[in-house]
Amino acid sequence: MISAVVVLCSLLLFGVAVFTLWWMLHAWRTPETLAATSFADPDGTGALSFSLLVPARHEQAVLERTVLRLLESSHPDFEVIVIVGHDDPDTAEVAHRLAADHPHQVFVVTDTHAKKNKPKALNSALPHCHGDVVGVFDAEDQVHPELLSHVDHAFRDTGADVVQGGVQLINFHSSWYSLRNCLEYFFWFRSRLHLHAAKGFIPLGGNTVFVRTEQLRRNDGWDANCLAEDCDLGVRLSSQGAKVVVAYDSAMVTLEETPDSVLSLFKQRTRWNQGFLQVYRKRDWRSLPSMRQRMLARYTLATPFVQALSGLMVLLGIGVAFLARVPDLVALVSFSPLIPMVAMFAFEAVGLHDFGKHYQLRIRFPHYLKLIIGGPFYQLILAGAAIRAVWREVRGRKDWELTRHVGAHLGVEAGAAS
Repeated sequence: MISAVVVLCSLLLFGVAVFTLWWMLHAWRTPETLAATSFADPDGTGALSFSLLVPARHEQAVLERTVLRLLESSHPDFEVIVIVGHDDPDTAEVAHRLAADHPHQVFVVTDTHAKKNKPKALNSALPHCHGDVVGVFDAEDQVHPELLSHVDHAFRDTGADVVQGGVQLINFHSSWYSLRNCLEYFFWFRSRLHLHAAKGFIPLGGNTVFVRTEQLRRNDGWDANCLAEDCDLGVRLSSQGAKVVVAYDSAMVTLEETPDSVLSLFKQRTRWNQGFLQVYRKRDWRSLPSMRQRMLARYTLATPFVQALSGLMVLLGIGVAFLARVPDLVALVSFSPLIPMVAMFAFEAVGLHDFGKHYQLRIRFPHYLKLIIGGPFYQLILAGAAIRAVWREVRGRKDWELTRHVGAHLGVEAGAAS
């Protein structure tokens, strides 16, 4: 009985690791795929207009710099709408001061919901949007001045309904987990998200995402009760056959910071995982036209279950190794998940080198050591967050746990981090 359980668990872990590795390397598998993942050069027409939404809650320390950076955009037609809570006077003071200084481009919408979260804030602002396209940014984002021009061209050139730009955590030197967190974003936006767009099923990102305004209004905006409103919107639009274009250019990505503590990272991942479970249970993905799309959706949205189960199986495997005797062949099979995992570490090291090259950051030998040594501990955090997400969902806990922003990414300059 124990041998059968060990073999089953090992094969499941092997399959999960192989799928994860294959999808992680999507853009690198062929030069043609990699070349097709960038923005095309804009034609300078600037035919569309943009409403840029910036929800901000207790983020007075980073908001001003973000809005001023948005105002540096080279695009001729855009407005910035900052959304603040009625119970957050410090952030509101910054927002209203910016609106007073830039009366024709910066506007403030006050979210009066008793219980606040990001989708409710975005929905509060949607009726006030005048642009052809709505773009979403977080309050700590550093946005490239040329981004809107590239997005404008991407909409017109491809006939897209949605354009998802790249987001990159950049303060890789802040802590051991920051390095892994940055690399995780690098692989997601640089590679895996392009696979989802190509397959016609995509969980959108929470910022640097642009949606045609009419498309949003037809869908009543974002799901106000979902903890992963970005994922939910992507699933709904994918199910309706909306065309989503993903583009990644290291010179054009939006820069962000990692959570400021392990606990903050743990809570953020709990929220994301719980949101994925909510989207899974809504079953909009079942309207996808093909079986392959539905299978991809099912697996992607069930990732919290997979991670939680993987974490439990690893603990079970350690227990069995110390407490039980199994045949030699079963023991050999139990090591099979190590093959794709070792390969993943090797590709992650290559990815870290590529990350440093793209962003002109000094990647040194200690960073590679941190990457390897920190891997198992980072996976434990993710598995723990997945288990907590399942537990919270079962108990009906759906309150929004805000991720604090301190501006750690603002001090990172090319070639300066060590």
